[in-house]
Amino acid sequence: MKKLLFTIAFVGGLLGLAGCSGGDSVFQSSGTDATTGCDGSCASTTTRLTVADVEKVLVQGVQEARSRGVKATIAVVDRVGNVLAVYRMGSAAERVVEIVTRSNNGQPLVDAGFEGIKLPLPSAPFNLDHQAAIAKAVTGAYLSSEGNAFSTRTASQIVQEHFNPGEDFQPGGPLFGVQFSQLPCSDFSLRNTTAAAAPGPQRSPLGLSADPGGFPLYKSGTVVGGVGVIADGQYSIDTDVTDSDRDLDELIALAASFGYAAPVDRRADHITVDGKVLRFSDVDFSDLGSDPANAGAFSALPAGTGSLVPVSGYFAGTIRAGTVFGQPGSGVRADATLFPGQNAFIFVDATNTPRFAPQAGTDASPLQANEVQAILSAALDVANTARAQIRRPLNSAARVTISVVDSKGKVLGMVRSRDAPVFGADVSLQKARTAAFFSSAGAAALLQALPDAAYLDGTSVGKRVKLADYVAAVRNFVGDPTALSTGAVAFSDRAGGNLSRPFFPDGINGNQAGPLSKPAGQWSPFSTGLQLDVSINGILQHVLHVASGGALPDVGTGCAGIALADDLTATAAVPAAAITNGLQIFPGSVPIYRGNQLVGGIGVSGDGVDQDDMIAFLGVHRAGEKMNGAFGNAPPAMRADNLTPQGVRLRFVQCPQAPFLNSSADNVCAGK
Repeated sequence: MKKLLFTIAFVGGLLGLAGCSGGDSVFQSSGTDATTGCDGSCASTTTRLTVADVEKVLVQGVQEARSRGVKATIAVVDRVGNVLAVYRMGSAAERVVEIVTRSNNGQPLVDAGFEGIKLPLPSAPFNLDHQAAIAKAVTGAYLSSEGNAFSTRTASQIVQEHFNPGEDFQPGGPLFGVQFSQLPCSDFSLRNTTAAAAPGPQRSPLGLSADPGGFPLYKSGTVVGGVGVIADGQYSIDTDVTDSDRDLDELIALAASFGYAAPVDRRADHITVDGKVLRFSDVDFSDLGSDPANAGAFSALPAGTGSLVPVSGYFAGTIRAGTVFGQPGSGVRADATLFPGQNAFIFVDATNTPRFAPQAGTDASPLQANEVQAILSAALDVANTARAQIRRPLNSAARVTISVVDSKGKVLGMVRSRDAPVFGADVSLQKARTAAFFSSAGAAALLQALPDAAYLDGTSVGKRVKLADYVAAVRNFVGDPTALSTGAVAFSDRAGGNLSRPFFPDGINGNQAGPLSKPAGQWSPFSTGLQLDVSINGILQHVLHVASGGALPDVGTGCAGIALADDLTATAAVPAAAITNGLQIFPGSVPIYRGNQLVGGIGVSGDGVDQDDMIAFLGVHRAGEKMNGAFGNAPPAMRADNLTPQGVRLRFVQCPQAPFLNSSADNVCAGK
């Protein structure tokens, strides 16, 4: 009871702070971009991070680290993830980083997944610090837009087993599992090996980060990149949002962002989800040990302070300027022909050619190109009229990325709203593939054929996990010995996510874990269960490649199906195109059917998860109506919400109340 009362008081206090100007006074200093009123159209053909900007960000962060007598590794990226600089203070040997979740008394909580990986070691002079800093910078850039500014502290709050973290008997974070996106093995994310910034979105070595110390960077109200810092030696999470930390990484990253910090009215702490205020930073400029406004020139840093560090596959060692987002060079540009009048943006390659123009599927009765275009267009219409959850100002339209795949995981088309956050692109594709995969008749067979997941113990494989065990766990959990092998059940990501939580039902402490999750005591944001285990070998192959400076081979474009031997050599043992950029386990997808036949999946990401659900579900429904019933959502009798494992009904989709701008329509998904 005391904890409940404290939680209510705490949230109420945050709401009060968010509503008054006094809590913003420091951020209204010259360190923060003061632009207001941007809603997706502030970027110009010249708005980007220049070399001088990158140098300024670096020197401000270095000065703060020096004022505190610590050594930091700092990374700067542009909005599509090109690494513009990585600067390491001190020697590589002393920049030890451990991936770990610790309790309030400092003890490690979990020994599974990525937990406990620590480098360098005497037997392995490999480094993680540059990868951690890059992942943090990418997270700040990818989660943010002109309508919202999210940090890695925000990410920490929304990926844990309870929302808010530490509040027992609350459901998991709204973006539970998003950390395992933008993976280095993704077939969507690009790989820049050129001397200049290139089209993106680019991959991240560790996916998205939930370790405080990563912020977006803004110029003239628009996101131009991100900065990430690792100084404390722990790549971790914040398990307690009821206190205010003085996190070393966050302090240095905030100093680095001076002059490029997010506009006040777009920060996460001005946005609520489920009635709870999000977190942006536990520190402000008044907490700094240095004055970033007086930072000198990058070229004037004292000899021996540190150096730019080449990072295999990411950064050649020379500072470069970023791309201009929304222009062809960024890989994301306005569409002029495919989606007329819908304010749409598409992904293009280095020749400005669309990467994912609508095309036909490969199923027995495939979706045709015109049907794919109809689905994407209808979903985009829903988004353009839907009220956003995580954007400012209030009553903005939702901004998302939409992906359609066939039942085998082939990308049939992608489109995005103007100013949708970049993270949603790879995630929407993960969601579409995940819905199609679990709804197919081949899910069990593929999981049973995949190589064991390898967990590292120092510099060797310490434990292996059989992915076939997850199939057995699902069958036992739902009481169906044929589950995942008949295609009889249509799974959305909301339904699959129900089975992927460390408590079932979601958030109820003391209950057993879902069959696709690690159980309590083994679960953490670095050890989620099947979601991580299908991709961990590919991620590890890449992490070791980067850590070794390129001495070990890099991963290809495919996250699942990779075998990792005891000597850490990797082979692509099993084709797994259906889930080639990994699984996703938070809502925003549905499978697509032609009658009772699965023909694909749609995934939506970039806004509130209920909005994502609605845009996917109504997009398919409305497009099907327009095409005279040629396809549609799963027949109601097939949907996963007919299942009641352990006496609890699964969910299929959940649409928001009164979700549309300029309309009072409610229950918009009912009966469809």
